[in-house]
This record gives sequence, C-alpha cells and structure tokens, in this order.
Amino acid sequence: MNNPKDLQSHWNTAYNKEDQKLGWFEENPAQTMQLIESCKLETDAKILNVGVGTTTLIEALLDKGYTNLIANDLSPVALKKLKDRILKSHGYTLNCIADDLTNPTLLQNLEPIDVWVDRAVLHFFLKEEEQRAYFNLIKNIVSKNGYVLIAVFSLVGAPKCCGLDLKRYNVEMLQNSLGADFQLIDSFNHTFINPFGGERPYIYTLFKRC
Repeated sequence: MNNPKDLQSHWNTAYNKEDQKLGWFEENPAQTMQLIESCKLETDAKILNVGVGTTTLIEALLDKGYTNLIANDLSPVALKKLKDRILKSHGYTLNCIADDLTNPTLLQNLEPIDVWVDRAVLHFFLKEEEQRAYFNLIKNIVSKNGYVLIAVFSLVGAPKCCGLDLKRYNVEMLQNSLGADFQLIDSFNHTFINPFGGERPYIYTLFKRC
C-alpha cells in the first residue's frame, strides 16, 4: 500500500470505528506525559503531535496547561473527530494539519517547534526514502534546544499493526537517524496492553537538539 491516497483511505476507514475499539487506543498516555513533563517546558511551548490519530494526549496536555498544540495526521477523518472532541471537552480550537510526513507540503512551512511527539507513526514507514523524509522534517522544524519524543514498536514488538507491516526500532537506530545534533535524554521499554489484551512492546525515547 504505497499510494498515499490508498493509505489515507485505509486510515480514514480505521478511524470510522469508535476510538475504544482501535487496537492502539490508549486511555492514559502516562509514558508520553512523563517524558514531556521532564522537559520542564513553558506552557506556551509549541508542541507538534505527528500521526496524532484521535489520541487522548491532547486532553492530557491541555489539562496540564499547555496552550500551543498542533496535531498532524494523514487522515482528515481522525483529525475532525479529535478536533470536535477537544472543542467540546475543553473549548479549545486545536490546530490540525492533514499532511503526509513522508512527503510534506504544509508541515515544512511551520515556524520552529519546541517538541516533536510521535507515538507510533514512524514504524509504518518501510522505505528508506520515507524514513529519510521523516527525519529530515524533524531536522528542518525542531528548534535548537527543542525536543524529539519518539515511541515506536521495539525490536521485539509486533510485526504488523492495523494490517500494515512495520519497521521496528531500538535506541541506536533512532540516534543514528537523528544524527549527532540530537542528544539522547531518556529511553525506556514499555509494554502497552491494547484494548483487546494484546501485549505491544514499545521503546520510548526523548532527544534534545544541541
């Protein structure tokens, strides 16, 4: 499934389900919040959540007082669900950007961001050129002293998600792709238990741009 339109259709179909029936639904994004809060950010720090889907992370960030949030996904269906939910629950108009991380037309024009947050989108990019585009976008828009938080399936993680093949990672692979300008601040393994009881081993990482 290499065609971006096919992928967008795939994800639009996936997000037509109730969130709680999605295999990656996470009621409490505690591990991601732990890393974000360790950055000691100002509440107006610009936080970009890529491959956001319909995550509960946005509510968690708003509840902690963060005010400058940007959500990205390939699926307009997911973004509309998320934006409507956040507006209803928090009265907050979420800045949503529908764009392809491997061939961005909008994201590369963002003003520098303070935090890049990715929980489980990088591992869907199987081709080297897709991975290169993803990491180049990070290098283009993350500010000096900014942070990169990536959580992906670990080397012992599942080989597929939502019917799609995955590329699995360890810390060294992520460090090599980011390069010497990014310093590893923290990393840990976490086994996510999905809504159906399945175990999904992840690696969580936090890097800081030097």
